[in-house]
Amino acid sequence: MKSPLDTALSQQKLLVLDGAMATELEKAGVDTANELWSATALLAEPEKITAVHQAYFAAGAQIATTNTYQANLPAFIKQGISSADAQQLFKQAVQCAQLAAANFENDLLIAGSIGPYGAYLADGSEYTGAYQQTQTAYQSFHYPRMAALAAAGVDLFAFETQPNFAEIKALIDLLAVKFPQMTAWVSFSIKDEKHLCDGTSLVKAAQYAAQFSQITAIGINCTALENVEPALLRLQAATNKPLIVYPNNGDRYDPQTKKWQSNPQAASFSELVPKWIAAGAKIIGGCCRTKPDDIHEIATVIDASRKK
Repeated sequence: MKSPLDTALSQQKLLVLDGAMATELEKAGVDTANELWSATALLAEPEKITAVHQAYFAAGAQIATTNTYQANLPAFIKQGISSADAQQLFKQAVQCAQLAAANFENDLLIAGSIGPYGAYLADGSEYTGAYQQTQTAYQSFHYPRMAALAAAGVDLFAFETQPNFAEIKALIDLLAVKFPQMTAWVSFSIKDEKHLCDGTSLVKAAQYAAQFSQITAIGINCTALENVEPALLRLQAATNKPLIVYPNNGDRYDPQTKKWQSNPQAASFSELVPKWIAAGAKIIGGCCRTKPDDIHEIATVIDASRKK
């Protein structure tokens, strides 16, 4: 299957992904301190989501991820939102990215963000993978969001920050059965360079995902900068799929206080991106706490690498 990512990589060799959404929305005055997190902006301030997407495209991003990581049908229903209105909110999330992309002449991709079930729990489970559901339950949870995003016109899905191997398998099966014309990348949430957060071997998970033609990139996100290079080397040995990485900016998150602590000792993206490219990364962006300036820094390094 020829995927949008394959096409873009055949033309560009390396691709730039966007960065954090919630960080920028918070700067714009959106209160994300609730179970919907950044998806709160879909309810009343979608124009701020569009502005964040536009800032990342202007910084050099070629792929936007929709503001749906923490948006899901059960979460909306808990907020008193009907199923029909929730479907419109998913559509709106895609339209925010599409409106931003329309301001640029480049061929830009929009990936529908599919966060893990643990994000819905809003208890830090995406950092542990310590939850269990049946395959049917996982698929029932994810299907409405995936269907809405596909209908709204995303180019592909982003199965991102995935810490739980059973859930990953359920998502891949759902993709194959219900969305045979769509593709996705899988990005794992890892506790160290060797393991997913639930303890599954990173190599085992990557090799499993690599069997499926609809999975067109495999990688890691929402992890510390120091985990990226060694994890990439393991992934490179496990699969021939393009590798995607989008780590946090180097600040430290305390899941107990739910606060970030700055880390002035963190290496810069200008220092690290060349090493990640050498370790096999083809798609590079940022996750928590990254901002348009970081994506511009990544894009500058990638642009120089393309010219070599």
